[in-house]
Amino acid sequence: MRNIVTGVTLSAMLSALCVSAQAQQPAKVLRIGHLYQSSSYFVPVADLFRQELNKLGYVEGQKIVFERKFAEVNLNRLPELAAELVRLKVDVIVAISSREIRTAMQATRTIPIFMLLTPTDPGAAGFVASLARPGGNVTGLTTLARELGAKRLELLKEMSPQISA
Repeated sequence: MRNIVTGVTLSAMLSALCVSAQAQQPAKVLRIGHLYQSSSYFVPVADLFRQELNKLGYVEGQKIVFERKFAEVNLNRLPELAAELVRLKVDVIVAISSREIRTAMQATRTIPIFMLLTPTDPGAAGFVASLARPGGNVTGLTTLARELGAKRLELLKEMSPQISA
């Protein structure tokens, strides 16, 4: 879990820093927007996320600020919450579910949207043009467990030809 959070942290930071690098302002506070359907998923991950950022020198309230938006019971609020993150001028929007990502995409074409372990094929869902050349402002990590199963088996067979399926 810690390796996943470290990877997510580094990826989110890289995405946000690429956008903010144009100004090269060392005193800039990085603003990470979180758009979630529910706070129940965010709470267990938040402490690990914060710890990993602290290790990288990003202390909440000093070098980094989190703007957390949760729809909770009323999922119809997601567009309003995404628009609020855009108005707050966050450097990156972090989202997990397809609904959150699609809502963020409708709210902005310029702010990077970071998929956090999304269990959806981003190409098939229309989030990116392709995995090789995503284009647009959506990036991040996907589990793609089902879609990559055949490829993983193929690679395993290449590494160990004596394995049979």
